[in-house]
Amino acid sequence: MALRTILTDKDPVLHKPCRPVTTFDGRLHDLIDDLKETLAHANGAGLAAPQVGILRRVVIVVDDQENMLELVNPEIVSEEGEQEGFEGCLSVPGRWGIVKRPMKARVRAQDRNGAFFEVDGEGIVARCFCHELEHLDGHLFTEHTDRLYTTEELDQMMEDEE
Repeated sequence: MALRTILTDKDPVLHKPCRPVTTFDGRLHDLIDDLKETLAHANGAGLAAPQVGILRRVVIVVDDQENMLELVNPEIVSEEGEQEGFEGCLSVPGRWGIVKRPMKARVRAQDRNGAFFEVDGEGIVARCFCHELEHLDGHLFTEHTDRLYTTEELDQMMEDEE
């Protein structure tokens, strides 16, 4: 396993659609393992392959039990409800925006060996599913917000709510 460099929003790779994974082999396993290690090191909630410069449809999302879900060729098959809240991204460091997402989302994906499965997410996990899958189509959360806030502004707003 290896730590990969996380690209920032100015990198054109992040604005390109990804190709589906068609070969489930050691290279894919290495990519998945590297994504997991990089995500853990960055202390994030999710990471998509294009964020490390690989234009393949692979994402990792941390679930409610702190497990790292490996999603290959994922697609959202259902959404329910709505939530609005602050969202950030490892590729947009130090910036946050208010984004609307579904409260629940179901994803159909393949595992690292190509087997299909479905997984449900609620709250932050549903938000992460939507956020990470958008990366696979070349989109960022910044497209859904009217304003970006700095970490300092976010901290101040949280403090004011207390």
